[in-house]
Amino acid sequence: MPNLRVALAQTDPRVGDIARNCDEVVRWSKEAVAGGARLVAFPEQVLTGYPVEDLALRGSFVEASRAALVELAARLADEGLGEVPVVVGYLGRKPETRAPQNCAAVLHRGEVVLRFAKHFLPNYGVFDEYRYFVPGDQLPVLRVDGVDVALAICEDIWQDGGRVRAAGQAGAGLLLVINGSPYERNKDDQRLELVQRRAAEAGCTLAYLNMVGGQDELVFDGDSVVVTAGGEVLARGPQFAEQLLTVDLELPAAHSTDEDGTVYSDGLRLLRVDLGGAPIAQPQPAPAQEFPRLDDEAEIYAALVTGTRAYVRKNGFRSVLIGLSGGIDSALVAAIACDAIGAENVHCVSMPSRYSSDHSKDDAAELARRTGLNFRTVSIAPMFDAYMGSLGLSGLAEENLQSRLRGTLLMAISNQEGHIVLAPGNKSELAVGYSTLYGDSVGAFGPIKDVYKTLIFRLARWRNEQAQLRGETPPIPENTIVKPPSAELRPGQVDTDSLPDYDLLDTVLDLYIEHDLGRDAIVAKGFDAAVVDRVVRLVDTAEYKRRQYPPGPKISAKGFGRDRRLPITNGWRRG
Repeated sequence: MPNLRVALAQTDPRVGDIARNCDEVVRWSKEAVAGGARLVAFPEQVLTGYPVEDLALRGSFVEASRAALVELAARLADEGLGEVPVVVGYLGRKPETRAPQNCAAVLHRGEVVLRFAKHFLPNYGVFDEYRYFVPGDQLPVLRVDGVDVALAICEDIWQDGGRVRAAGQAGAGLLLVINGSPYERNKDDQRLELVQRRAAEAGCTLAYLNMVGGQDELVFDGDSVVVTAGGEVLARGPQFAEQLLTVDLELPAAHSTDEDGTVYSDGLRLLRVDLGGAPIAQPQPAPAQEFPRLDDEAEIYAALVTGTRAYVRKNGFRSVLIGLSGGIDSALVAAIACDAIGAENVHCVSMPSRYSSDHSKDDAAELARRTGLNFRTVSIAPMFDAYMGSLGLSGLAEENLQSRLRGTLLMAISNQEGHIVLAPGNKSELAVGYSTLYGDSVGAFGPIKDVYKTLIFRLARWRNEQAQLRGETPPIPENTIVKPPSAELRPGQVDTDSLPDYDLLDTVLDLYIEHDLGRDAIVAKGFDAAVVDRVVRLVDTAEYKRRQYPPGPKISAKGFGRDRRLPITNGWRRG
């Protein structure tokens, strides 16, 4: 059987930065070719970054992508890389109508030798591709070194039939799928099962290449994988890290004599390009690459760090600013920020009021000492007294004034010094509206926005344990983790004054939000009706707050954001 060395470039493109993305294709292609690769692949829309969203509707951007594709083909040849075919994703057009398409191409010997468009367009969750693109109707097959390689893009394997079935009908020896598949908790196992099932359906080895990095709320975790038709994992890339995954594949020799235009499953027409060449015996086998899987806490924490780093860097910032209260939420955000961009680029401010406890002030200072981040204290007491003297506020208005003064302070320092502000709200609090508009919701990015409070504690403990395993000082003080959560906006305040215990609250929220159960269904599971009624009412009436919260890394299937809303009345959600 012919041997084909394939290099999957698991990279981190930037939306809109076509020149940089092309530079990265050249850089990784050099490494792949130097390693003996005979076929190199890059992720979905690697030239433009993904998702491009409404940039797809800007004609000048589409033309810039198409022009860059042609220039990149010539550049690869000029760099001595032209003899090895390179598969790249880009933003293109349907020739007949000029409608935008999510495309990929094969570059070889200075030319664009094959172009095709994504067949199945996702239109659920964070995806809205029917708004931007029209589907492709071809089955592209590349004959390289005597092997037929069928090509597909992401959603093409998430739907039944289509290019998977057609690849089997065409007798392909390899199905190569380039992806921009966002991270969700436990999705790596789901993906592996999908890839194994599709490889069996196509009757051939399947190479699944995914990007890494982040774009706004989306985090891409890599986790590229190659499996045989029998489901054996031949290679698997790391999670949340760039990597050139190189694998030697023993594949059947091309034998199909079907002509261009042959119609397969779902009306897909064969588009074959024969690059010639014969199987090449590699002087040394490629080392087996199967990176270890991350456990649940490690995976989630890596997603939060990756998303935060990407948002800060890709928006042109070098440093972040956090209000450090001494509580668990801001402590975890600070730890994430230090791991994402380095403690020297993290600036924290303690902003005590008359109600701030000594232990909270001490815990904030201790975290700063342990991590080495930049730390200062600015009391809000003078400002608070001035407002109170003028307005004579009381109750909730007095409490929220403290939060809004802190928000104003953070934005003033941000404007003065050029830091981007990170908001510390978690999913439990955002779900029930336990936050202050223009106060603790101030910020450009919320690193723990999609993390429930009970998981916050688990992640904090996990991060400290990892530090201890490395012989380092745990970043988060133990007292921050064990003390009762409190906003400290009035004497003796704790969160359970206003909310159920977080273990109970998060369980009800999980059923209502993640599992879409109505009030009656939750009560039927044994939960107190009064508690459920209260939680459901809080969730439904807090939508206006959630709509104004900054974006944050999406780690669940149902994060709060542009792809998800909840009602402002619960009358229809009883069942």
